Amino acid sequence: MIVSVKSAKYLDAYRLNLVFDTGESGDVDLRDLVFKYEAASPLRSIDNFKSFKLDEWATVVWDCGFDVSPETLYERATGKRVDWVQ
Repeated sequence: MIVSVKSAKYLDAYRLNLVFDTGESGDVDLRDLVFKYEAASPLRSIDNFKSFKLDEWATVVWDCGFDVSPETLYERATGKRVDWVQ
């Protein structure tokens, strides 16, 4: 299953609301990832976290180079597992 993020909106703290190309949507809290990975350390500043965009692969990215795969975002937002085997 290939999933794309169609839109993303900042909610609060480290939370985003996401809409996927499947028509499903949900909220994700990325606090754990922001504080787990050194590459995400600039995002510990809420102002930096809020400055995300969608890239050409239709996933959420930040200028510091950190991103989260659309499949991971989908699983976190919907609670459904992505079947990675095609």
